[in-house]
Amino acid sequence: MDFQFKIPAVAALGPALLAFALVALVRHRRDAPGWRGGPLLLRSATALYATAVLSLTFFPLWIYGGAYRNETEWIGQIQPIPLLTADITMVPNVIMFLPLGFLLPLLRPRITRGRTVLACALISLAIEVTQLLQFIAFANGRAVDINDLIANTLGGFLGYMTLRAAQRATTTRAALERVSSPAPTAS
Repeated sequence: MDFQFKIPAVAALGPALLAFALVALVRHRRDAPGWRGGPLLLRSATALYATAVLSLTFFPLWIYGGAYRNETEWIGQIQPIPLLTADITMVPNVIMFLPLGFLLPLLRPRITRGRTVLACALISLAIEVTQLLQFIAFANGRAVDINDLIANTLGGFLGYMTLRAAQRATTTRAALERVSSPAPTAS
């Protein structure tokens, strides 16, 4: 049976954002710590960022079958040699992970540079593995590239360093502290 089916990003990510909004609303109304003011803004920005990354890396999800199915061997979808084809196309991957390196320390103020970079690398690896599994399951043409992993990790590192530089200035440090610290609860 020959078929091709497209799942748009909004079909999967729209309900996820709606669920986040409902959880945020309930926690905000119940005065849950971290769900008011700056921290709520930070969580909302993180949810929107995550949605954008998922949209860019996994959607639209095409599912092919029969004559439409890509017959390329899955192993051919992997570029395991670092920097063999490194070029300007790596820049969007660096940019895509800059916010993650910036947001993680705001969400977890005690996280170190090393743990932030490791988290960015692991999240990038999860994206690449998921893209490979999508190719195997749905023959959707996604490639897996070690350069993406390198560029994403570099972006996370640069985001972390940008945050730390911003925290050195008094005005931005105060604003960032208001966003990252949970609002005091009424006693």
